[in-house]
Amino acid sequence: MGAVATLVAGLGVATATSANAAAGCRVTYANAGQWPGGFTANVTVTNLGDRIDGWRLGWTFATGQAVSQAWNATVTAAGTQVTAVNVGHNAVLATNGSASFGFNGTWTGSNPAPTEFTLNGVACTGSVGQPSQSPSAPGPGPSASSSPSTPPTTPPPAGNAMATVAAMQPGWNLGNSLDATGADETSWGNPRITEALLEGLKAQGFKSIRIPVTWGQHQSGAPDYTIDAAYLARVKEVVGWALDDGFYVMVNIHHDSWQWINTMPTDRTTVLARYNATWTQLAAAFRDSPAKLVLESVNEPQFTGSSGDAQNADLLNELNTSFHTIVRDSGGGNATRLLVLPTLHTSADQARLDELTATFTAMNDPNLIATVHYYGYWPFSVNIAGGYRFDATAQKDLTDMFDRISTTFVARGIPVIIGEYGLLGFDRHVGTIEQGEKLKFFELFGAQARAKNVTTMLWDNGQHFGRTSLQWSDPELIAQIKSSWTTRSGTAASDLVFSARSAAITSKTVTLNLNGTTFTGLRQGSTELVRDTDYTISGDQLTLTAALLTRLSGSRAYGVNATLHVHFSTGVPWRLNLITHDTPTLSAATGTTSAFTIPTTFRGDQLATMEATYADGSNAGPQNWTPFKEFDYTFAPDYPANVITLKPELFAEVNDGSRVTLKFHFWSGAVVTYYVTKSGTTVTGTVA
Repeated sequence: MGAVATLVAGLGVATATSANAAAGCRVTYANAGQWPGGFTANVTVTNLGDRIDGWRLGWTFATGQAVSQAWNATVTAAGTQVTAVNVGHNAVLATNGSASFGFNGTWTGSNPAPTEFTLNGVACTGSVGQPSQSPSAPGPGPSASSSPSTPPTTPPPAGNAMATVAAMQPGWNLGNSLDATGADETSWGNPRITEALLEGLKAQGFKSIRIPVTWGQHQSGAPDYTIDAAYLARVKEVVGWALDDGFYVMVNIHHDSWQWINTMPTDRTTVLARYNATWTQLAAAFRDSPAKLVLESVNEPQFTGSSGDAQNADLLNELNTSFHTIVRDSGGGNATRLLVLPTLHTSADQARLDELTATFTAMNDPNLIATVHYYGYWPFSVNIAGGYRFDATAQKDLTDMFDRISTTFVARGIPVIIGEYGLLGFDRHVGTIEQGEKLKFFELFGAQARAKNVTTMLWDNGQHFGRTSLQWSDPELIAQIKSSWTTRSGTAASDLVFSARSAAITSKTVTLNLNGTTFTGLRQGSTELVRDTDYTISGDQLTLTAALLTRLSGSRAYGVNATLHVHFSTGVPWRLNLITHDTPTLSAATGTTSAFTIPTTFRGDQLATMEATYADGSNAGPQNWTPFKEFDYTFAPDYPANVITLKPELFAEVNDGSRVTLKFHFWSGAVVTYYVTKSGTTVTGTVA
């Protein structure tokens, strides 16, 4: 999105290990996301010389650039001179070792990437220097050691699981690649995994990578269930790249959970034999891997045809126990390697947490981690049943989940990894959830994870971080996520401010969600707007004056006329789109159940949800327990094409010959009624 600067530097490096040290480093600075007046930057420093115990990186910003908050380093500034100092966990840089940190910043005028850096006070020269006299190490760091820092070959001692899992935050999922169920890792549309991809993720500030793997289609039959050697070698290659980059890595058995493990209630002997054979091979393959490799017994365990919760709990306990025994008995690093055990369905419901607690108690092993997944309150997560806002119900679902896992596990000294998180609507379309509502979800999620000491791993099947472009598809979203790793951000009731073109412009009030921050200003680009002239602020009420809206609306063309950013004392700014609209108009149409679209003049508005009912008031279409249909599954707006598409899935469950009343709810508050009638495969649509 922005500039990337990479420097190979010869540096006089301060070290506590020796009076003479060969010095050199490489610095990569990337503007990962930029918006009017703000940006996110990621910095990686790689030590090319002798071991460093404690580092201090310096550079000069252009006038108007400033850091607002940082993660994985302490960043301070004196005028345009910026200094980043290590935190405890990344103080030591072995030869060829790297440390990454990031920050959110502000800018006016321009936002260039710095081109010169210093490490521990000595300028970069572009080459590795000869050993020279060095001063004492500045800044905090671990105690001195004369031995080089190398990845540990044994796991941390008992009791360190909580600290290790904390060091894994934040994490990312390499989804829809090695877990794909086709012939190879490209079968679900993603390109082959590259070292560059993993290095790109490292530069983004991630500390751990979950590598889901589906093994079933790469195994022979009974009784050996031998894993294809080439496939296992490929998995080990990718794991090795990630470990070499300094990541903590989690490897699991993934879609096998629903492909064959789920038949355990009716075929226990076969499933257990195959499961045990799989983990026996994997335990041997990874026995001598570094301690940063973590093993997860099974993804989202589920069972078909069981007698109920009690049997489900018994079967999962049997799998988890078998996994634990096989890995521990394989010896080497596996004797005390960190192992991850899931709840049934990786659910955070209290009953599921209690079942896993019983397994932990029986194992009495300090190097275990509990895992759940979280994709939000379901109606909000997929936009169904009127759940299109991140409202109090959706917020409580999120905070209650964190409260349960904290009380059940973290408070007892058992670390927790939320192995996948996101929104289920992303699987169909990242636009299923309106942008501002989406941002509020991720802001609160990150804040809760920090407050409850829970490590999180973003699910990414390729729709977030480009596998070849190494760029984020939604810079605003990732900026919010990254900011949540270290601080709260202010948000608002909405990111959309509507003014009807058919009426005179009036002032508009937006309720701010301060989230413990304070309001510091309102800007349009780099221009600071004037309090009491352009806007007023009273507590959490931000009022945009009619004069400001008139000025920024210009000719009042439909759509977004201007964008403002609300700034707070911490976190990323909150965007406000100023929109001119009028009530959308829909036109009559004919089509088929497989291809029906409603000609729509949106007139600047955006579609939020749709109701479908029959004349008697009963609900029409699929999931008829609610009149509000699922966004992008039964209907979807196409703004460039000026149509609303009604999907075949809607008509598949609509009564033939019965008129259906559709009510389209728009974000401005407008509601437009439309009628459709299915007759065989023909659909007729009429305006109300």
